This record gives sequence, C-alpha cells and structure tokens, in this order.
Amino acid sequence: YDVWFPNLSPSETLLKQVSPPLDERAWQAFSRKFMAEMKQPAPRRDLDLLAALSHHADFAIGCYCEDEARCHRSILRTLLEDRGARIL
Repeated sequence: YDVWFPNLSPSETLLKQVSPPLDERAWQAFSRKFMAEMKQPAPRRDLDLLAALSHHADFAIGCYCEDEARCHRSILRTLLEDRGARIL
C-alpha cells in the first residue's frame, strides 16, 4: 500500500467483541456497531473527503479479511456510495 489510513477501521474494542464475524448474527451485530462508529464526526469527515477525492483520483481500500462480504470494507463501500463516491 502507498498510504496507511486507519481512521476508518473498526475500533479495537469492536474487533475484540465480534472478531471474526463468521455467522450472520455476529456479522449483523458487527455491522450495526461499525456503522455507529462511522457516524461519529471524524469518520464522517474522512468519508466525505474520500468520496470527494474519488472524483479526482483513484484509490483502493484494503484489509486482511479474505471475504469482502464479511469485512468492514463492504460497509465502507456502501457509506462511500451513499456520499456519491465514484466507485469502479
């Protein structure tokens, strides 16, 4: 990676509570809690910035999770789409 940007990662507390979210119930709990974290002012500003940046530059969001469908990346994708991000 070129830049490590941990601002939009799940909190350590959340990761300890539900890691790894394997079944549907655990995934739903993780999703709710992570969405609540992303509603805080600092993550909201970062998401807005990345959504705006997506119209002028290409970037990728990575993680070590094997399955994007059960990873915070899928939630970030939705949050960025909701902000009008250009997603390829």
